[in-house]
Amino acid sequence: MVVLGLLLLALFPYMPCKTHIGKCKIHGPHHPLHMYHQSGDFIIGGITSLGSFSSSSTIFTEQPPPALPEELVVVPKNYQHILALAFAVKEINENPKILPNQTLGFHIYDSYINAKKTYHATMLLLSTLEKFVPKYICDIQNYLTAVIGGLDSEISLHVATILHIFKIPQLTYSPSPAINEEGLSFFQMAPEETLQYTGILFLLLHFRLRHRGMVHGGRLKLQIQQLWQALEIGTCARGKGNQSGYALDSAEFRAKLGPYSGLGRLHHYLRSVSFNTSVGDEVSFNQNGKVVSSLDIINWIISSNQTFHRVRVGRMDPRAPPDQAFTIDEDSITWHSWFNQTHPLSLCTERCQPGSSKKVKEGEPLCCYDCIPCPEGRFSNQEDMNDCNTCSDEKYPNKNQDVCIPKDISFLFYKEPLGISLAFFALFFSFITALVLGIFMKHHNTPIVKANNQSLTYTLLISLLLCFLCALLFIGQPEKVTCLLRQTMFGIIFSVAVSCVLAKTATVVLAFMATKPGSRMRKWVGKRLANTIVLSCSLVQAGICTLWLATSPPFPDVDMHSVTEEIIVECNEGSVTMFYSVLGYMGFLAFISFTVAFLARKLPDSFNESKFITFSMLAFCSVWLSFVPTYLNTKGKYMVTVEIFSILASSAVLLSCIFSPKCYIILVKPELNNREQLIIRKNPV
Repeated sequence: MVVLGLLLLALFPYMPCKTHIGKCKIHGPHHPLHMYHQSGDFIIGGITSLGSFSSSSTIFTEQPPPALPEELVVVPKNYQHILALAFAVKEINENPKILPNQTLGFHIYDSYINAKKTYHATMLLLSTLEKFVPKYICDIQNYLTAVIGGLDSEISLHVATILHIFKIPQLTYSPSPAINEEGLSFFQMAPEETLQYTGILFLLLHFRLRHRGMVHGGRLKLQIQQLWQALEIGTCARGKGNQSGYALDSAEFRAKLGPYSGLGRLHHYLRSVSFNTSVGDEVSFNQNGKVVSSLDIINWIISSNQTFHRVRVGRMDPRAPPDQAFTIDEDSITWHSWFNQTHPLSLCTERCQPGSSKKVKEGEPLCCYDCIPCPEGRFSNQEDMNDCNTCSDEKYPNKNQDVCIPKDISFLFYKEPLGISLAFFALFFSFITALVLGIFMKHHNTPIVKANNQSLTYTLLISLLLCFLCALLFIGQPEKVTCLLRQTMFGIIFSVAVSCVLAKTATVVLAFMATKPGSRMRKWVGKRLANTIVLSCSLVQAGICTLWLATSPPFPDVDMHSVTEEIIVECNEGSVTMFYSVLGYMGFLAFISFTVAFLARKLPDSFNESKFITFSMLAFCSVWLSFVPTYLNTKGKYMVTVEIFSILASSAVLLSCIFSPKCYIILVKPELNNREQLIIRKNPV
């Protein structure tokens, strides 16, 4: 209350009208039963709420009777507000350093917690003590400077409605957040209730206390519920207020006023005023006319002689950073002996640590719960989480499931051991294939090279060389070009290789069928048949790949969900149907080649390759049949590894089974590589 009195001292010299007017008959309302006046150079008005009258019906056809004292219901507690104002004025007037040569007075009326009587009391503050003539000033005394009150927001609004007309500021000491309609002038000196509720909830959070009682009062209940929901807590609480001391030299006020004059300018000053109290607390108003201050957290200690001792153990400061708004010193707290000198527990279970969540026990209070580990793929990084959260797509929970860590980027690198090994074998077999091709080209005039279509042999070796090299397209980070080429190139090149094997086998079969008398197969024997088989079979696969690229081409993609700890960079095949169509057609050619070679395996010929082709195609088909389930059951770079392995293994099988016997004869047994030996083996003795 003293703060309000001191703020009202910062007034400018005012020269009231000294003109006296004639008396006139005015019949005003009945004078209130209770009033308290003290004259002075500056008058502070007071609107209190000491009591209220029992309700009675109002008749507008006749003048209402005066209120009777016996009808008044008194609230003795509110009398302290009157005493506080009278004491503050007395202290100010007795201190010559605050108001030298000037006095402070007051006029106090009761609102009786009634709108009509509040308006009447406010109008009386604006009138002289003798006549009910609002805003009539007959001399320098009894000049109303400002008004203090009322006790709640509704009374404050009624008072402000009148005072706003005359530009007289009102200072309310109610802690409830009054609704300040646009243009109404009042300043809220008590801290907002919201700050008290927030501080109480912080205390409940800090000590993990739960209150099961009911909160009465619509606004109080609503505000607590809103704050509780904002803090994600499902309980309610009740709290305490605060006290503070203050002192200020009036010279500081006058220095801050500067050249302003007139009562209306006081509003401008009050909105910008800022000072420190005797205990070091800063006092100022915000743009809404509400005092900006902090709250103390008080520990009331009961001594053995049943006296109370207060100790400040913490603070709630809305002006501090969010992480420092609530501070408390637990070591300074003295707990009641009921709690064995430790803070009480309101929970029947220990805290759920990060990495787990709460599960309410059926049939027990909400504060009783079990702690269950977070499910796979989820985490909780705080204690007592109601539910576990999901990491973003780029992260995954750690082993303890209490924090999210970034996923590793995964694809088959050239620099990792697996990538190096596969690249080495691809280049090694490519070198071996090129070496075999060189050997055959060097001995191109020998019977074993000329046998069974020499150009077809060269085509098969070149296609196998390209098969080994196309495996390198699957290693490294997938790019747009590599995604487009690797499956289509693999499909076409392998189809050429298998077509060459089919053409070789078909040529042998047709050659023996053409030796029969009257056979019509002779016109098909020769290079024309082999070239037709290779070209037609390869064009079909090329058509499938072209359709694939035209409709749903492969593209670089990322898979964030297949593997928990990795972001897989891969080539999305675009169309799974087209991918398996390429594999299916290649498998069809391999099966036809195996069937024809199996049927021709017993044909007599020194250089008959059917037996080797049969075994090679059997191994080839086995590799690709095992590829499909393995490919479907692997993820990421291991899926690519399976395909590379299948490419290298099937190509190596064809190379070794078909060409290793011939290379053995050319390099190790050259005496067998001649026409005479061929004739001898054709016609054994």
